[in-house]
Amino acid sequence: MQLYNTLSAKERAALIEEAGKDRLTLSFYKYAKIQNPREFRDQIFIVWDQLEVLGRIYVAYEGINAQLSLPADNFEAFKEHLDSIDFLNGVRLNIAIEQDNMSFLKLKIKVRPKIVADGLNDDTFDVTNKGVHVDAQKFNELIDDENTVLVDMRNHYESEIGHFKNAVTPDVDTFRESLDIIEEDLKEHKEDKNLVMYCTGGIRCEKASAYFKHKGFKRVYQLEGGIIEYARQVSAQGLENKYIGKNFVFDERRSEKISDDIIAHCHQCGAPCDIHTNCANDACHLLFIQCDACKEAMDNCCSETCKEIHALPYEEQKALRKGQGNSNDIFKKGRADHLPYKKDLRNIFEVLKNKSQA
Repeated sequence: MQLYNTLSAKERAALIEEAGKDRLTLSFYKYAKIQNPREFRDQIFIVWDQLEVLGRIYVAYEGINAQLSLPADNFEAFKEHLDSIDFLNGVRLNIAIEQDNMSFLKLKIKVRPKIVADGLNDDTFDVTNKGVHVDAQKFNELIDDENTVLVDMRNHYESEIGHFKNAVTPDVDTFRESLDIIEEDLKEHKEDKNLVMYCTGGIRCEKASAYFKHKGFKRVYQLEGGIIEYARQVSAQGLENKYIGKNFVFDERRSEKISDDIIAHCHQCGAPCDIHTNCANDACHLLFIQCDACKEAMDNCCSETCKEIHALPYEEQKALRKGQGNSNDIFKKGRADHLPYKKDLRNIFEVLKNKSQA
């Protein structure tokens, strides 16, 4: 049996279309000790492939981080399989706010050193000593407290299109970068402020909350289930929605709309826009925000140079790429120098100072 994806995205999309089944997009994570990640990976691949699961799943000695889709009529069988695994029995499943049958087009289950690239040495602190998990109602109460500092634990290109009101949004490319910045800029408030954190589905806050408690922060809280679960609870319970804009997601949908606000701008012309795209030049593939007008004018490319390359016959493009890596750093999403309208930088200290003076 082949324990890897054998179909192209195009072939898989055609099969999904032909099947005519509604699919569910969901995510979950769990920190747990997995003795043999490779063996575990192969075991779940066999079952999930039979259940027509597609997605991006990371397995490590420290646990599992999964983002996936599957036919809705296979959900109960999938849930039963999860419950048959001791450490996944009853695991919270974050069901997507906006469904799309094409959210994932391949099944990729990879063994990684960690399920989130946090760059931390877990042996130096107690990763189980986490912050207090709060639901949407308690979260709203906390962020209304003048003694709270609300921090977005996501990267700049995520918070650019949506975030909670009055949140500090570190201008970082990676999760690891934000940890040192937050500690340094909030070091004077380790005891007198509530440090409240949130991320997409909660996984980044799991490790961050333990790290900040280790660093001396006394009142650490994290949004249970992240933005995805918050949006669900707000809708189900009729709570005030304090999130503005979209929630960036790491699949073909790119984002989920949480509110009608458009808080970002096209990186090429500055018009209000919150639609991420990848440059059509395969040698670039830069992730950036592009409005419909610029998409048409630039042929879905991020620069005139890429536009010219994209217009070449495929074989010529392929020849140009031969022996070359991607032209942009993988983490420099939306940061290319030729994009004139980029996210305004935010400084944690200034946000905190303004909050203290209010």
